[in-house]
Amino acid sequence: MKILIAEDDLTSRMMLELIIGKWSFEVVSVDDGRKAWEILQQDDAPPIAILDWEMPEIDGPELCRRIKLLARDNPTHVILLTGRDSTEDVVSGLEAGADDYVTKPFDLNELRARINVAVRLVKTQASLSQKLKELKEAFEHVKTLQGIIPICMHCHSIRSDTEAWHRLEAYIEQHSEAQFSHSICPKCLHKYYPDLEGDMVRKQKKPQ
Repeated sequence: MKILIAEDDLTSRMMLELIIGKWSFEVVSVDDGRKAWEILQQDDAPPIAILDWEMPEIDGPELCRRIKLLARDNPTHVILLTGRDSTEDVVSGLEAGADDYVTKPFDLNELRARINVAVRLVKTQASLSQKLKELKEAFEHVKTLQGIIPICMHCHSIRSDTEAWHRLEAYIEQHSEAQFSHSICPKCLHKYYPDLEGDMVRKQKKPQ
């Protein structure tokens, strides 16, 4: 899984790159908030971002606010990393849109634990989004066979949304899980195949 690190301090950034890389994550790092924002707007943006509070161009809390405004099924999980540890600062960071908060100097075990929590949440969100997508597709699939469907009064062909005409069987098979096997009802058997009807009746009466 890919993780973005946005940290303007070179020593801290290199240490985070080295540590998180050893934990088998793909690391992308930048040294200011604007570069981080450019990456986070991309379609393939890292699902987890570790942002320093104080950075040039755009600071951590402002980045959090922008990230949360992005219309995405799977929003970026943001961990704010800062030396501020007062209750007011923690509340301010979380209200800006951060999902978690780690204070400097950070404990490696704590950082790894918080990243693992982020991974679980990201995977859960992705799974839920996929299920929701499947439900929407199923709902749309069901809707196609509801409402008023134009059908020819003579040949029983059905007109689709594209104004094309389809055989009744083909239309239903295309828009549902149903499949057809052709047979003949007693009424049509009598009307169109009277001789065959007699043979079938005699066969049924024949002693076994």
